[in-house]
Amino acid sequence: MIDTILFDFDGTIVDTNELIITTFLHVLEGKTAEPLTREKILPYMGLPLGEQLQLFSGQEDVRDLVLAYREYNLKRHDELVRKFPNVDEVLKKLHENGIRMGIVTNKVRLTTEKGLRLFGYDAYMDEVVTAEDVEVGKPDPAGVLVAVSLLQADPKKTLMVGDSHFDLLAGQRAGVLSAGVAWSLKGEEFLQTYHPDYMLHDMWDLLEIVGIKRDEPCRER
Repeated sequence: MIDTILFDFDGTIVDTNELIITTFLHVLEGKTAEPLTREKILPYMGLPLGEQLQLFSGQEDVRDLVLAYREYNLKRHDELVRKFPNVDEVLKKLHENGIRMGIVTNKVRLTTEKGLRLFGYDAYMDEVVTAEDVEVGKPDPAGVLVAVSLLQADPKKTLMVGDSHFDLLAGQRAGVLSAGVAWSLKGEEFLQTYHPDYMLHDMWDLLEIVGIKRDEPCRER
């Protein structure tokens, strides 16, 4: 039975999609060979920021772009970030029933923790693994492996949940179970090509996966 759940952050438990896209469009305006569009951004959402900026700009050294991205992203953060349906209720229910939870993200710690605090999700996370905690981001399994180690989890009882194929690949390469979310901007059909163990159509689906009934009282695990 699954007793540990690792979540990607962006686009999985917090709707930062508009924030991310708006930031890329602002920072890279006039800096790409062809105008950057939302459609060009979507396939690469989930990769480490530096890699994304290199791909979009064609530049090798993107340090100035990274700084500009983070400055603008922080400025617009609270304005553009939104909740996904039922995340509050499900995280609370999982926590009350003893499920260990953590974040594995390609974001830096500052904006990850800012987003978690914004909606109170930090209270439910036992560990947070960010881009600053590993040398290589997802789809490399390093972040998942670090989280598994910190939580002293059994990989066979651990689930990695994400909105990107990079999340699914990282989980699979780390030897844990994987779940895609159908609310991903990449689309359920695309994520299914990476053969996740589960596909969430609603956050409530997680309860059934871990064996918790929606209306039952919390129990010791």
